[in-house]
Amino acid sequence: MHFRLMEASRPLLSICAVDVNLRPMTIDEKGGVVRRATLDFGVLILAAGASSRMGQSKLLLPWGGTTVLGHLIGQWKDLRAGQIAAVSATGDQAVSAELDRLDFPKVNRVVNPTPERGMFSSIQCAARWSGWNAELSHWAIVLGDQPHLRAKTLDALLDFAGAQSNRVCQPSRRGRPRHPVVLPKRVFVKLKESRADTLKGFLAALPSGAALCELDDPGLDFDVDTPADYELALRLCLESRG
Repeated sequence: MHFRLMEASRPLLSICAVDVNLRPMTIDEKGGVVRRATLDFGVLILAAGASSRMGQSKLLLPWGGTTVLGHLIGQWKDLRAGQIAAVSATGDQAVSAELDRLDFPKVNRVVNPTPERGMFSSIQCAARWSGWNAELSHWAIVLGDQPHLRAKTLDALLDFAGAQSNRVCQPSRRGRPRHPVVLPKRVFVKLKESRADTLKGFLAALPSGAALCELDDPGLDFDVDTPADYELALRLCLESRG
């Protein structure tokens, strides 16, 4: 498989881990993966970052037979997401063109007019967006720089979120909270008017904290922020298929 770097640029995407007050639960403790009850979840893909450390848009880097952005959209479709929305920066013609190439519906595109305010501004734009399907019960906040996460990792997280349906849920590795974050509707709607500066601050202020799902996926340990990260992510992807 041949990969090459492509031109473009957009904001750095990263989320800090949050403190939790619930003991991590592993899939093994549950006696194996339990198929979740129907979870009508939406996905917001954060694609408004500047990619300053990469030097070009991380979302447009090659990944398999498509781009990182195309892979993420396809991955969450395979995981049976009820709706997928992409949050991009105003005027980002490169990401917009890639969404066009992927035939991604324009009705599911959210624009952040102030991406310089950071990732949380994109999350709040998505929370305030009026285009979400009314039947959704949960939302997954998905970084645009984690294409290397295993599908079974995400599937296990969704199973866990189905079992902890009223809790914010996160994957963890070696006891440390990771991403993506899954929020139930009652929490997601609070994002609209939150005065927090970051997602970490928002989640830390929740009375019940977050439930952690301990998973052994090395990809949880890093985001693709630099060319070296990208090469490592590609190696992990190839090794997981080997």
